[in-house]
Amino acid sequence: MAALATLLENRTGQQIAANRAWRIDTALRPLATANGAASVDELVGQVSDGRNPALADRIVDALLNQETSFFRDGDVIVAAAAAIAASTEATPRIWCAGCATGQEPLSLAIAFAERGGPAPEIIASDVSATAIARARTGRFSHFEIQRGLPIGRMVRWFDQEGDDWIAQPALVRGISWRRSNLVLDPAPAGRLDAVFCRNVLFYLAPELRPRVLETIARSLKPGGLLMLGAGETVIGQSDRFAPSKQFRGLYELLPPR
Repeated sequence: MAALATLLENRTGQQIAANRAWRIDTALRPLATANGAASVDELVGQVSDGRNPALADRIVDALLNQETSFFRDGDVIVAAAAAIAASTEATPRIWCAGCATGQEPLSLAIAFAERGGPAPEIIASDVSATAIARARTGRFSHFEIQRGLPIGRMVRWFDQEGDDWIAQPALVRGISWRRSNLVLDPAPAGRLDAVFCRNVLFYLAPELRPRVLETIARSLKPGGLLMLGAGETVIGQSDRFAPSKQFRGLYELLPPR
């Protein structure tokens, strides 16, 4: 457990929360079997000397929490799209940090398309190469597609191919996908109108959260908007943001002091 916790934190800044510890054996046992290891302990031994970085990457990917769905907190997504559209007259630029397999940025794209007006430019990033590779395909199983999407949205924005559903080109045209470490890598180039960083800070070591919030602050235009997860806050971690008086549930970048 100590070796896995160190590996995950060194690579991503994330910690293995107590409520996730039970998942470790389930997450890693298939990887152990595939690599000829009789147990998870033996699998960890294969990377403990640092000579198998590719396997270490796969272990980290397996440990990451990639729980996501379409329109997760759907009213929040729709309200945020309206707020971002109202805050700029230009094409909105949005960064979805920690996008997992892509359901959140696609939900945002749908929300903007359904309200009309300029389609946003969305930069979607995640520390997991596996998750980003999947997101780029725009392909989802029937189970994944029905989590958060009613039939009307499914058939409007996705095409069925066998048992899978594939996002239509018009939907993904404005999304760029990239692998990025939120703790170590810089923000996307150019100023942004909004950043979605939902349910990401929660998993980071507490001392890393102010650093991430500072990276986000520097990426935003004056008055830019930040959305965190329902259980996350900037209080005690950053003085660069304050709850928006105009847009409920969002934080607004404060002017420099």
